[in-house]
Amino acid sequence: MSNESPNTRVSDVVLWGATGFTGRLTAEYLLRTYGVDGELRWTLGGRSRSKLERLREEISAETGIDASALPLFVGNGDDEASMRELAASTRVVCTTVGPYARYGSPLVAACAEAGTDYCDLTGEVHWMRRMIDAHEEAAHESGARIVHTCGFDCIPSDVGTWFVQREMKRRYGAPAGQVHLRVVAFAGGFSGGTLASMLNMMEEARTDPEVMRSMAAPYGLNPKDLQTGPDGGEGLLPAWDPDFEQWTAPFVMAGVNTKVVRRTNALLDFVYGKGFRYDEAVLMGTGATGMVKAAGTATAQGGGMAAAALAPVRRMLAQRLPPGEGPSKEKRESGYFDLRILALDPDDPSRRVHARVKGDRDPGYGSTSKMLGESAVSLAKDDLGVAGGFWTPAAAMGDALLERLPAKAGVTFELEE
Repeated sequence: MSNESPNTRVSDVVLWGATGFTGRLTAEYLLRTYGVDGELRWTLGGRSRSKLERLREEISAETGIDASALPLFVGNGDDEASMRELAASTRVVCTTVGPYARYGSPLVAACAEAGTDYCDLTGEVHWMRRMIDAHEEAAHESGARIVHTCGFDCIPSDVGTWFVQREMKRRYGAPAGQVHLRVVAFAGGFSGGTLASMLNMMEEARTDPEVMRSMAAPYGLNPKDLQTGPDGGEGLLPAWDPDFEQWTAPFVMAGVNTKVVRRTNALLDFVYGKGFRYDEAVLMGTGATGMVKAAGTATAQGGGMAAAALAPVRRMLAQRLPPGEGPSKEKRESGYFDLRILALDPDDPSRRVHARVKGDRDPGYGSTSKMLGESAVSLAKDDLGVAGGFWTPAAAMGDALLERLPAKAGVTFELEE
C-alpha cells in the first residue's frame, strides 16, 4: 500500500511501530497466524521505508512465509496530518510505539476523529486519563473503539477477572464481591519499553503533580463521576494472605492493572457490583522464609521507585536498558507466567471460584506481542457489540479474547477446584 488513498480503508489492521522490538514480534506473530492476503488484510507501518522493507525480508526468513506482498505505510508519528492519513487507511491501528505519553497522542486523536479502532500496550495511567478526557466525546461520535493496555498490562488481570466473574454468575447467580489475583511465578526479560514509560512518568511528575495523583487514585481511570469505591491504594508492605495461606509482596504492575479492572466494572454499569473489591500481590511462600522474602521484595520495590525519582538514576537506567531492545529468542520462548485468581462472596466464603491464567512465553515480549495481535484482530473481525468510546480489554472483547487467546496465543484461562 502507498499513502496515496487516505480515504479508503484498504487494511483491516495497520501495525504501527512494526520495526521496533515488540512491533517485530507482533509482526512475526501475525504472519505466522494469519499469513498474507488471507482472512486478515494487514499492513506494516513505521517511519522508515527502508527499515520496513528490511523487516519484511527478515520476518519472511524467520517464519518461512513469504511476506513480500505485505503493504507498507510510511508516516511520522509527530505529524498530525500523517496520523490522520494512517487512521483513514485502516479499520484498526495496533501500535507499539512508546512511551505513549511522549509519542502516542497524535495517533489517538486521529483514530478518535476518524472512527478508527485502536489498541496499544500502554501502562501509563496518567496518559490514558489525558486521552480519555481529551477524546472520549470524539470517539463516541465517530464510533472509534479505543482500547489501551492490550498486553501483560492488563489482559491477564482484566480478562481473567471477567472469566471468574462469568463463572460466579453461572454457578451462583451473582458476581463475586471480591477478586484477588496472585502472581505465582513468571520468567523472562524486563521490558525496556516499560522502563522507558516509567522513567518518562517520573520525569513528568517533577513538573506536573497530576501525574502522581493519577497513579495514586484507586479509581483514577473510572469515568469522572464514578471515581469512588471501597478499594484504597495499593499495598506497599508484605502481608499474610489467609485465602492463599502464604505471605505476599506488592506486585509492581498492580497500580495499573487494578485501575483497569475497576474501570471495566464501571463501564459495564457495575456488572461486578458497586461494592466490588479487587487487589493483586505476589505469593512469596509460608513461614519465616516466606515472610523474609516478602519483606525483601517489598523493600526492593520501594527503594527502586524512590531511586527512580532521582534524575541521575533515571538517566543511568535509560542508558542500561533502552526501549527497542529485549531478551533473546531463547529467553522469550523459555519464559512464562503463572497467575491464580480467586473470586469469592465475602458474605458466604463457600461461594467461590478459583482460576489459573498461564502464558507460554515471557510476559513482557513473547506473550504480550501475541495478546496485542489478537486484540487487534478481534477489533477488526469480531462482532463485539460495543459502540465508540474508550474501553478496556474485558469491556470491549472479554468473551472474544477468552476464545482467541487460548486457541491461538498460548494464554489460557482455566478453572480449578
